[in-house]
Amino acid sequence: MLGPEATDALLLSLKVALAAIVVALPLAVFAGYALARWSFPGRSLLQVLVYLPLVLPPVVTGFLLLQTFGPNSVVGGFLEKTFGLQLAFRWTGAALAAGVMAFPLLLRPIMLSFQNIDQRLERAAETLGASGPVIFATVTLPLALPGILAGAVLGFAKALGEFGATITFAANIPGETRTLALAVHTALQRPDGDQLALGLTLLSLAVGVVAIGMAELPLGRMIRMRGRNRA
Repeated sequence: MLGPEATDALLLSLKVALAAIVVALPLAVFAGYALARWSFPGRSLLQVLVYLPLVLPPVVTGFLLLQTFGPNSVVGGFLEKTFGLQLAFRWTGAALAAGVMAFPLLLRPIMLSFQNIDQRLERAAETLGASGPVIFATVTLPLALPGILAGAVLGFAKALGEFGATITFAANIPGETRTLALAVHTALQRPDGDQLALGLTLLSLAVGVVAIGMAELPLGRMIRMRGRNRA
């Protein structure tokens, strides 16, 4: 039976991860398609930028977010004064940090999915008179759907467990930014927190296993599709 602290942390983690993926997924689909299909100036630089969160220490990413979106920054001050949106030290900031850290894992399967589509199918639709947007919506996007779903689930799992960037940018505020990962960290600081930390850890493991299992289904389909295309 989950205690109130574990329940709050789980629900907040799900809320943060879901918000992160809802915002990041359209950007990942656009970026994945652009990197897979287009040649443009700065393409290599864009690839480096989107994969940087994988190699940078998460605390560095959180610090950069704080410098960019913090209350004393130009962007953060503009968002707060214009839209009343404060990201730093709020759950929305935790979602932003989680989305940035999850974006590379979200993007990679999507980009590979677009790369592996047999473009002869798109050309066939074009010869039948379909326009570019129609081809994308009715041919390209459905064929890329396994990779999009896999990326979304992997990104969600990463966002669910994000720690370093979140605690740096959004802090560790109970009921506001204390996600599962931060709750484990907090429990470990208490002399009697081992049991709570263990329970939270097992809960995190269970959620992670479910998320990875769900991601494997569309990934397996994408791999089989790639094998058929090569054949």
